[in-house]
Formats: sequence, C-alpha cells, structure tokens
Amino acid sequence: MSTAISESGNIPVNAASPVITYSPVVFDVPGRPARLEIKVSAPATGTRLPIILLSHGHGETNFIASLHGNAPMAGFYAAHGFVVIQPTHLDDKALGLRESGHPGAPMFWRSRVTDMHFILDHLDEIEATVPGLAGRLDRERIAAVGHSLGGHTTSMLLGSRVDDPEDPETGDLSDPRVKAGVILASPGVSDEATDGVMMQRVRMLRFVNFDTMTTPALVVAGDKDLNENFSTRLSYRSDAYTRAPAPKTLLTMHGAEHIFGGITGFDTVETTDENPERVATLRALIWAYLRSALYPGDNAWPAAVAALESGAATSSGSVESK
Repeated sequence: MSTAISESGNIPVNAASPVITYSPVVFDVPGRPARLEIKVSAPATGTRLPIILLSHGHGETNFIASLHGNAPMAGFYAAHGFVVIQPTHLDDKALGLRESGHPGAPMFWRSRVTDMHFILDHLDEIEATVPGLAGRLDRERIAAVGHSLGGHTTSMLLGSRVDDPEDPETGDLSDPRVKAGVILASPGVSDEATDGVMMQRVRMLRFVNFDTMTTPALVVAGDKDLNENFSTRLSYRSDAYTRAPAPKTLLTMHGAEHIFGGITGFDTVETTDENPERVATLRALIWAYLRSALYPGDNAWPAAVAALESGAATSSGSVESK
C-alpha cells in the first residue's frame, strides 16, 4: 500500500498556482566562450513577484548540472510565488569546456558569479523575452539559491571570497541587489582535514573565505554528507555558517547526503539517498526562509521551524541561528 507524499513535507506554505516556463533565453556575452542560456519559471498570475537566482552544481551528469536541473526546487518555488531564473554555467558538462584549457576550467567559479551579475543587469530584456512576464518582477526582492558549487556561487554573491594570493583577479564579487541567500552543501574552508584529491586538483578550493559574507543566509548541510575527496571533517559543508558573520541560520538535515534526497532532479542516478519526503520538507523550509527574509514580518519561517521542531514535518532536521 503506497502513501501519498505531501508536496511541502507538512511545512506550511501558501497555495500553489500554475507555472509558466520559458527556455532558453539566450544572450551573447562578450568574452564568454559560449552563449549564456537561462530558463525562467514563474507563476502564471500575480505581480511584484520576488526573484530567485538558482545556481546548479558541478555534477558529472550531462544535463542536470545546467538550466535543466533542480526541477524539484525550481517548479516548487515558481508555483509558490517566485520567479526562478536558472542559467547554464560554463562548467556544464555538455558544453565540453571542462577540459578545454580555458583559464577558468574546470570549475569556472568566477564566471558563474558574473553570470548572475549579467542576469541582474539584463532583467529588462528577460522580461521582454518571456511571454507574459513584463512588469511583474519585484527588483527589490532578489535572492540566490545554489547547491554544491552553486552554493559557492551563491556565497560569493553574498560576500564570500576566494583569497588566492597568486590570483590577480581575486576580489569582491558580491552583489548588493541580492538581499538573501540559501547555500546548500557548499565547499567549505581549507584546513588540515581538507587535503583531499579535490584540494590538489582545484586551486581555488584552498582559499575559500567566509569572513566577509555579511548578507543574511540560510546554510543547509546534510549530516551524512562526507566526501573525503574534499575533507575528512563532517562539518566542512557547514562552514558557510560557522565561519561567516551573523546573521546566518544553519539547517542540518538528518540522514541527508550530498543530494538531500533528490533536489537536483526527479529520479536521477546521482541521488545516493533518495527520499522524496526529505525533498518536500527541505524545499518548503527554503521557501519559508526566503519569504521571511525578503518580507520582514512574514511569519513563514517561524511557522516552518515550529513544524520541524514539533515533528509535524515528514523529514527531520534541526535549526540554529546567530
């Protein structure tokens, strides 16, 4: 006998509405070795809609790490009142640039952040291109959400840095237009426990610094997310909380591995901890956090935390703040 899965994991959210999705919106960006393609998902109705910039991870699949990924999150946020903008970053495996010899390869970490700057600079063109979107965006309420390397992209929009002493382009890539962020399973700070394969292969991972990340953020970590190629320290994925200044909130999802039950796509092979209930709970918690962060006085986040702590949510987690 099957049991129906709650869309929101029993976390209180507003009523869902039909969604319109349009892709690709294409831009030729000077100096970028491939066109910038984005997907836009939005509620079919409504005005003054807040915006989420959603950044994909660096995974090994051909299409999940692109504008086609993160469907369980993108569709949910659009159905519940956000306009979701998803770029395909240059590290998308299908673009074939990871082994190209380009100076940004294989991670293209700096380009990922400038993709988001470009999108925010061209919201007028995006509105004009997507049918029915013109005049409906709230440019004062913009958030960023990212998973894994996308979490690093988000953290840099919020003020983190890569302080490589040998990189002349190291600097501040934050964007004050982004008012809040959600950082899921992001790379942490290098220390004696982080001498893994990835630290040797990708230089920038050795210089991640959260000291200057002052914008409010929700940091999400799974308590089973341990990859010794990055670090032998289980708290590595929580560094964006513990190493950053307030205001920050940490959401630890119990039993979760790197994909949090399947947030990157429906029924994807990269999910090692498939758990639809966890996905439902997590995406609703993120929605609630962003509602309260972008609309001061909105009770969505306190109500969500109360549901989580009371055991009403269908997947468990714990919250702490500073």
